[in-house]
Amino acid sequence: MAARDSLQHSSHVVNPLHLALRRQLEQRRKVLATAAKEAPEAGFMRLLHEVDAALDRMAAGRYGVCELCHDTVEDERLIADPLVRFCLCELSKKQQDALERDLELAAQIQARMLPKRDFRCDGWHVAYHYKPLGVVSGDYCDLIVGPAEQLYFMVGDVSGKGVAASMLMSNLSAIFRALIPLGLPLAELMERANSIFTGSTLPNQFATLICGRAQANGTLELCSAGHVPALIVAGDEVHEVESQGLPIGLFAEQKFTSTMCEFAPESSLVLFSDGVSEARVADEDYGYARIAAAVMKSAGLAPGEVVANCVRDLDAFVGSELVFDDQTLMVVQKSI
Repeated sequence: MAARDSLQHSSHVVNPLHLALRRQLEQRRKVLATAAKEAPEAGFMRLLHEVDAALDRMAAGRYGVCELCHDTVEDERLIADPLVRFCLCELSKKQQDALERDLELAAQIQARMLPKRDFRCDGWHVAYHYKPLGVVSGDYCDLIVGPAEQLYFMVGDVSGKGVAASMLMSNLSAIFRALIPLGLPLAELMERANSIFTGSTLPNQFATLICGRAQANGTLELCSAGHVPALIVAGDEVHEVESQGLPIGLFAEQKFTSTMCEFAPESSLVLFSDGVSEARVADEDYGYARIAAAVMKSAGLAPGEVVANCVRDLDAFVGSELVFDDQTLMVVQKSI
């Protein structure tokens, strides 16, 4: 543990990608440590040891070095799985070309699964920004019209990156699209989705998620599974809807609670993945306050314009710095 504790002082760690991945590994370690306390027999301890081993490799200056050929592991593989220990050294040129074609096809399929960028339903207006880090994304973003014309909206973040994460994103989409027509209470919807998702994933796979339901009378209900807080921005006031519970995919019997929110027509509900709030320049995150400020500056504008202004502000903050995570941002408004 001493090596990991001194990692930030190590002269070996200078690669900005490795620094970003270290933060992700430390966050994953926190989630796994909590899960291991709840269910030590579920294999979480083994995964915890793998995360610790990766952090130890960083401290020793061996992270990102293939254990087979001792060449550098491709950045794309490290981003997709920070625990990976091997590069693509054993793949022929033909196999690498085939892999690239498969990735392009996966990207096309994922793009077709996304909802319309400008979405209207029974008095509600929604727009979103969705930007994969690589060819495909592990962020989950969906808009579904349920029974009685109720609008359901979801933003989530699957653990990991790349194709494996995008497959889990597709799995989440299928689960919610199958369950929403049942008209279940929101907390029960999350519980059923979690149970199905847990039964179809590996022990190290989970997803943070926030799911909302909006009704024509202006009622807004939110249910979170360990996701970053949502923001309700009205004029110069910001209300943070705190994250609750653990991510889905850890425990099949996990319970959830929902929160009813006061939501005036001039308000904007802002949902996002941590790829937005934790976009980093030097030692500073973009943060919730900047997101809220960008929304405030867009007061009175339609969701699509609000999203565009937020993205411009985020891009201006990041500048030429490297980005290490998928980005999703959604704005929900009640039509006047």
